[in-house]
Amino acid sequence: MSGCKEEDSRIHSIRTTIRVVPNFPKPGIMFQDITTLLLDPKAFKNTVDLFVERYKQKNISVVAGIEARGFIFGPPIALAIGAKFVPLRKPRKLPGEVISEEYVLEYGTDCLEMHIGAVEPGECALVVDDLIATGGTLCAAMNLLERVGAEVVECACIIEIPELKGRERLKGKPLFTLLESH
Repeated sequence: MSGCKEEDSRIHSIRTTIRVVPNFPKPGIMFQDITTLLLDPKAFKNTVDLFVERYKQKNISVVAGIEARGFIFGPPIALAIGAKFVPLRKPRKLPGEVISEEYVLEYGTDCLEMHIGAVEPGECALVVDDLIATGGTLCAAMNLLERVGAEVVECACIIEIPELKGRERLKGKPLFTLLESH
């Protein structure tokens, strides 16, 4: 479900702040750069507010943010809804014991790690990232959380690239996005 109605003026303001960088990180990729959104405090706040409005009454106890851009949006969402924030990081970035999950990207492979004990069985989790392309990163995040007994309530991203069909890989889990790339 693409989340918000295009009539919402906040969506328009968010869309206009996102820059597209051609051929990054490799030829043929049209990189959706949200760092320009972060330069606009109103658009940044609107982005966080739209997610908070959606999740504040859903009894979510864990917001899991995917490195790196999920770290930008996950903590303010977690604070606003009264949940803890759990970082899902690239290999060898977390001290202590971790579990890992490898996955395939549209332009390579990668791995996510999570601290053992950060999430308890039965907790309700929200996975946050900036964008869904092929869905590999979100699937890896969900796998990590489900392996420790959490229930993934939903995945939330600012942008969806529908032609890459990432939504289809999410094992039926709901996906909420603010906008689609064109």
